[in-house]
Amino acid sequence: MMIFSENRYIYFVVILLLNLPVSIFAQVDFNSSDIPIIIIETNGQEILDEPRIVANMGIIDNGESMRNYLTDSINGYYGKISIEIRGATSQSFPKKQYGFETQNDDGSNNNFSLLGLPSENDWILFAPYSDKTLIRNILAYKLSESLGHYAPRTRLCELVLNGEYAGVYVLTEKIKRDNNRVDISKLNPNEISEDDLTGGYILKIDKSTGSNCYGWSTEIAKIYIQNEYPDCDNIVPEQKLYIQDYINSFEEALFSEHFADPVNGYRQFIDLDSFLDYFIINEISKNIDAYRLSTFMYKDKDSMGGKLSFGPVWDYNIAFGNADYMDSYKTNGLIATSHVWWNRLLQDTTFNNTLKTRWSEIRKEKFSNVRILNIIDSLVYILEESQQRNFQRWNILGNQVWPNYYIGHSYESEISFLKSWIINRLNWLDINLPGYYEDYRPFMDYETSIFPNPFDYFFTYVFSLEEAGNISLRLFDSSGRLITNIINNSYYEEGKHKIIWNSFLHNNIVPSTFYIITLEVNDRIVSKEKIIKKF
Repeated sequence: MMIFSENRYIYFVVILLLNLPVSIFAQVDFNSSDIPIIIIETNGQEILDEPRIVANMGIIDNGESMRNYLTDSINGYYGKISIEIRGATSQSFPKKQYGFETQNDDGSNNNFSLLGLPSENDWILFAPYSDKTLIRNILAYKLSESLGHYAPRTRLCELVLNGEYAGVYVLTEKIKRDNNRVDISKLNPNEISEDDLTGGYILKIDKSTGSNCYGWSTEIAKIYIQNEYPDCDNIVPEQKLYIQDYINSFEEALFSEHFADPVNGYRQFIDLDSFLDYFIINEISKNIDAYRLSTFMYKDKDSMGGKLSFGPVWDYNIAFGNADYMDSYKTNGLIATSHVWWNRLLQDTTFNNTLKTRWSEIRKEKFSNVRILNIIDSLVYILEESQQRNFQRWNILGNQVWPNYYIGHSYESEISFLKSWIINRLNWLDINLPGYYEDYRPFMDYETSIFPNPFDYFFTYVFSLEEAGNISLRLFDSSGRLITNIINNSYYEEGKHKIIWNSFLHNNIVPSTFYIITLEVNDRIVSKEKIIKKF
């Protein structure tokens, strides 16, 4: 089978024999890449929203640290796919994203390992467009995965579509029931009683655009829920009724007077750990769509644990400060308070305290400032070369693309904004996340003092170190916004130290209100104290 149309194949052979540069990509001079190349040829057909069309796909992937040339042999995948345009709002962008299935010549499923990901046949080529960092989805998925949950695995690549360079894409696993994806029990149409009936289900809260599958609204909150698995062709009435009754029972318990009761309240229906971690990922990113769109849940059989779990996480391209509406670009505030289920959960003291405990533990290492920034830096390193071609093809840097809040004039400025936004968001959550955690006193081993407090235009900060380390001293306002780095990652010897901050000398006269000053030792917050500017 030939991966390209005959004429195009001959063109590539000529290019190879004559050792000429590839010139068919008029928009970008694209001959090779340091990341994998995916080539799709539709043989003159237009890719539609639906139905899918059959096309040919090849992947050039010579391995880590190896360069991939368009004239190299197709070695990652060489075969047919069925492909369609996917997404809702994103369909209005010129850079399209695609859903595709790898298939055999006869149209049957062809489970295949693409770019080293576990073998499957359902895939997505996500097209970062309004997210000019190109990495917000990947970042959210990696953070969720680090908490021990399945999140879609991804690989960065560059796409050539019908002979034209299309930019940087993210090969992404589609959310589905699979041993290597959402690992819950298979639910067959004949399983309609006892334990068989109780799982597995995948549900989603989302727009109904492009979906003809069965959906229903909950009895109390009127939240519209759709069945993702089993799909429309396989789910039977008994299964529809069971999962609907289960969700309604959870909701009834959640809004009852005894909702916080550990036995008779909402907790009998949910996997609390998954709820906490889902909350954390959405609040770290301040995901504007959280809890109401692109929201997945699943339930396995009772014999397998059987409680409702939230996840996997999905679709964070307009999170992390990238949307200009509903205050989502601000680093303060909780998205959860705008959703009836999650706002109710926040009225449970035990939920809040457990949340604070979980937050405090993961902030020590998994979600430390340094680790999150390292994840970003590692992705930026991979994209150092290919992002330049992407923005040659899609000339959007410095231009507003819906729903951008920040408009950077370079890729570096987009990354800088993302980093700054995340650090400010993390610090706001450190201070304002509800709940109480008895051991959340990381400053106890460090002697600190501030005077005068309240202050006029200067104050003195004194701290002691038991051993040498890199120190940061930061001043935040009450919303968690960084006012200034008094000290920024500077080396200090063991012993007692005194820092004088004078707002006149630093040209930073702050308004009269209260502030938070944090001391970080080796990138770990060890002290947080309130300081007041005189009124």
